[in-house]
Order: sequence, then C-alpha cells, then structure tokens
Amino acid sequence: MHKRGYYDRFGGAFIPEILTATFDELEAAFEAAKADPDFWPSYVNLMANYSGRPTPLTFAERLTGHFGGAKIYIKREDLNHTGAHKANNVMGQGLLVRRMGKTRVIAETGAGQHGVATATMAARFGFDCTIYMGEVDVLRQRPNVFWMQRLGATVVPVRDGTRILKDAINEAFRDWVGHMDTTHYVLGTACGPHPFPEMVTYFQSIIGQEARRQILEQEGRLPDRVFACVGGGSNAMGVFSGFFNDPVTLVGVEAGGKGLASGRHASRLKSNDASIGVAQGYKTYFLQDGDGQMRETHSISAGLDYVGVSPILAHCKENGRVRFEAATDDEVVAAMALSMRLEGLIPALESAHAFAQAFKEAPLMTPDQIIVINQSGRGDKDIFTVADAFDDPEWKAFICAKAEQYKSGNA
Repeated sequence: MHKRGYYDRFGGAFIPEILTATFDELEAAFEAAKADPDFWPSYVNLMANYSGRPTPLTFAERLTGHFGGAKIYIKREDLNHTGAHKANNVMGQGLLVRRMGKTRVIAETGAGQHGVATATMAARFGFDCTIYMGEVDVLRQRPNVFWMQRLGATVVPVRDGTRILKDAINEAFRDWVGHMDTTHYVLGTACGPHPFPEMVTYFQSIIGQEARRQILEQEGRLPDRVFACVGGGSNAMGVFSGFFNDPVTLVGVEAGGKGLASGRHASRLKSNDASIGVAQGYKTYFLQDGDGQMRETHSISAGLDYVGVSPILAHCKENGRVRFEAATDDEVVAAMALSMRLEGLIPALESAHAFAQAFKEAPLMTPDQIIVINQSGRGDKDIFTVADAFDDPEWKAFICAKAEQYKSGNA
C-alpha cells in the first residue's frame, strides 16, 4: 500500500473538505487500535463469545464424490451470528466507535446482511442506528428489513437513481456530512475512501487466518485454490488475506447476471465493460459510460449488484495475484440447488457465485488437489428470490439440465 490508502493507482480518499477532519479522526483511531496490543485479542474474544467464531471449515464429502475431482472444503461464514461474514466487520467497527466516543451509527445495505449485522452491533453496544437501503432491495430482501426494524434500527428506503446499493451508499454519505460529531458510517465493504478498504480487510482477515490454520490442521497442506464471490470485496479480501503470501490460486467470482454479452451484469473485473474512474470517494474500476455516468447493473443477488469494486482487488487484477471469473444467474441457482441437495447447505445467492465457479473447475482437477470455497452467508434472506426462481418452469428445466452437466463434468 502506498501513502494515503493507495494500492498502486487505485484507492485514495476523494472526499469533500467538510469530511476531512472526520476521516482524519477515523484513521487515527484505527491506527491507534492496530498499535494497541490488546485490541486484536479483544476483538477475537468478542467474536468468539458473541458471534460464535471460529467458524468451521467443512469437508464437503458428497460434493467431492459427485465431481470426482478436487477435495472441496467450505468455510462456513454462514454460521456467524446474523448469518454472514458481515458481523466480523461491524463488530470491529463497533469497538472503534466506542473508542471514539460516538453514539450513533449509519450504514448502507444491499442484500440486507450488512444492515442486520449493523443493527445487531448497535443493539449490542447501545448506539442509535439508521440503515439506508435502495427501494428495490427493500422489496426483494423483506425478511432482513423486518429484522433490522425489530432490532431497533430505522430503515430508510432510498428512491433516488436506480434504487439499489450504490444509491444507498450515496444517501449514507449525505447523512454523515450532517451528523459528523455524533455519527460513524459503518461502511460494509472494502470500498470507499481510505481507511475503509484497509479497515474492512483488517477485520475480515479473521476469515483467512482461521481458514489457513484449519486446512493445515485437517489436510497438513495448503489448498490449491480458494474461491470467493466479489461484490464490493469484503468476504473475498477476508479469505484471500490468509493466503496472499502463499502459492495458492485465488479466484474471485463476480455477478455475470444474464451473461456478460448481454450487458445485464455486475462484473467489473472479468468483463470488458468497466473502466477506471473516481466515485463515492475512491478510484477503481466502475461500470460507467463514456461520460463517467454509472450504468445500471443486474444480479440475482442484491449484495453483488454494485457498480464498483475494492481498490485492493482492482490492484490484484492488474498484478495478476487474483484471477477473476463471472457466474450467471442461471449457474448460481443451479449451484445453490446442488449444494442443498448434496450437502444440506443453503448458501446465500452471493456465496453461490463462488460455488458455481468452483463446481466448473473441481471436475477438471485431480483427487489430490484441494479447493476452499468461502460460504460468505446463508440463503435464508433470499427465500423469495429463490422461490420465484424454482417455481419458474424455465428455471426448473435449466436446473435439471445443469445437474446432468455437473454429473458428466461438462458444466
């Protein structure tokens, strides 16, 4: 990392002058926390006693046998309190908020998991809480909206723009400008102005630290490949961070939507539709037009439906450390169905993108090879979207055909 949060030519802090003092305060608090020898142990203790960490690394015996290739392990972030990796970041930021003496938190959310986790953290620490959520996501993630409200948070539907995640982020920043003295913005992914990408990665790195230790304990060696879905990039940065310095192939899987050729997707690093720009306080690849206006995105998973991507992952694309792929909506639903039927696991639609790509590659690998899939969350929140998918005759026909392809190793 270069000065002021740059990762080669990506990152930075492009913020209005009015927020400079707030960001300076946050960066100072974060640096002081990292330098405090008691801070990380206190964080790990909190996550162990409140969130149930460490999460297991589960050997997927039936999936492994089904594909007949590499051994498949699944890092079970779905077993975190609130059902996703999001708890790691928000509880860490909650400790920082308490150190800074602030009394209110705000957040954006797409799939709703970050909103639920933030509302849970606010209840745990006694903070007031407001969650911004695009109106489209409010409708498709109604169960999470219900829980946020029951936890005491105020949920604000955002009706501007395309009414999805990027619009919720914009609205949260507007709120922060007006309430800087009392409020902290709990940004949910490894994006935004410095120090957020580094800070979110720091807290999410607990995933990779655990996964590395667990695979060595269970197999006596490192995995050959690690798969994670990529929206903003928090779960990917979390699990990848445990293996960055090892000879392990890291695979980030974006939302291919209706197919990259269709233009209806949210792939920034695999497609050719993204370009480098500055928005929402940082520099990275964005899905934007020639005038720098953000394009509409599409994904069956609300949490991957975002125009930008972590500047750290953008850097990893350019230096070749991470390979990026994209999974279509159809492939994701098929992978989710197979995971449920063969392992009794219900991955979130976001996580199922990583499953889909791993299922393509596992049959082409040998039985002495190992892959790890990060199951970043559980699929309870997606019940209505998944129900719609399974009730559609075309979806059912595709799932049956895909299952046959998986059996033959031709997916």
